[in-house]
Parts: sequence; structure tokens; C-alpha cells
Amino acid sequence: MFYVYVIQSESSGSWYIGYSMDPYSRLKKHNQNGNNSTSRKGPWRLIYFEAYLDKRDALGRERFLKSGSGWRFLKKQMKNYLEIGS
Repeated sequence: MFYVYVIQSESSGSWYIGYSMDPYSRLKKHNQNGNNSTSRKGPWRLIYFEAYLDKRDALGRERFLKSGSGWRFLKKQMKNYLEIGS
């Protein structure tokens, strides 16, 4: 399986969208400063992921979610999560 995931910084509230074959071990790497883009904003928590059978589908979805339309989709998809202020 291939996963597209969204993690949220517990310190700043910012989001990071990524791709992995194992989102939980990838989250662990993010929290151990294993990624230049996320090393200064941790700790991180996994707030959303989608699973795909084909790597190309997952990469295409990651690209979409990083776009303006993708951000709007995620905000609608996680409306309840965002309303409780987590």
C-alpha cells in the first residue's frame, strides 16, 4: 500500500503533506528531525491519511492535496476536526 498523509505541528499548528509506504514510521522520522522541511516545527501528529494500491495514484493525490484545490478539499474533509480546535 501507498499512503498520502497529513501531519500537524503541535507547536505551530502548520500542516505538512507527504507520501510514504508506512505513515507511522514516517511520522516517527519527522519527529526525530529526519526531514529538513519539518525539523524545526515538531513535534508532529498524524491527522489524516489515504491509502492507494498504486504508487502513481498516491503521488498524484499528494500533488493534488498540495494545490489550492487540495487544501480546500482537506479543510472541508476535516471540518469537524478543525472546529474543535485540535
